[in-house]
Amino acid sequence: MGSNSEYHQKQSVSPLLYLCNDRITQASTRNLRGQGHMEEKNAINRPGWDEYFMNIVEIVAKRSSCLRRKVGAILVRDKRILATGYNGAPSGLKHCLDTGCLRAIMNIPSGERHELCRGLHAEQNAIIQAAYHGVNIKGATLYCTNQPCIICAKMIINAGITTIMVREGYLDDLATAMLDEAKIEVMHL
Repeated sequence: MGSNSEYHQKQSVSPLLYLCNDRITQASTRNLRGQGHMEEKNAINRPGWDEYFMNIVEIVAKRSSCLRRKVGAILVRDKRILATGYNGAPSGLKHCLDTGCLRAIMNIPSGERHELCRGLHAEQNAIIQAAYHGVNIKGATLYCTNQPCIICAKMIINAGITTIMVREGYLDDLATAMLDEAKIEVMHL
């Protein structure tokens, strides 16, 4: 008889515990909301993944030492950052901040004669960083503040990057045509 009584006690206590636990949770949630520690579900302004990664790219660009344009790039696969890059001189060399801008001194317009510059592009630095650290970037998405130039586009194609997300245009017709031919999707955010 004792075991039957214990069974009934457990059966009647169990729903009571669930009810109490539910009420405590609801009260705690109301209390946290009232103190400003927790927002209503519908009021949360959480960025989507593309916006999240593009915001990170903007911060990466702030490391740039280029006097003309601050560019940042990150490589992402499976919602994980693989590598970052920003435009600037090769490691250990003087930056344009120190030497002055060769392109400005020579009056070279933006988008022309990329080889006449001390700096590497952000996309190049991201790809190089991945290679330097042995990180596979095949199938990755490149997030970049600016659309890649032709030199970067060729590197992106050979690196196996499949998608490019850019904030601003920097139209290079040949780069656009080659990325299109390689079936690399370029999206503007």
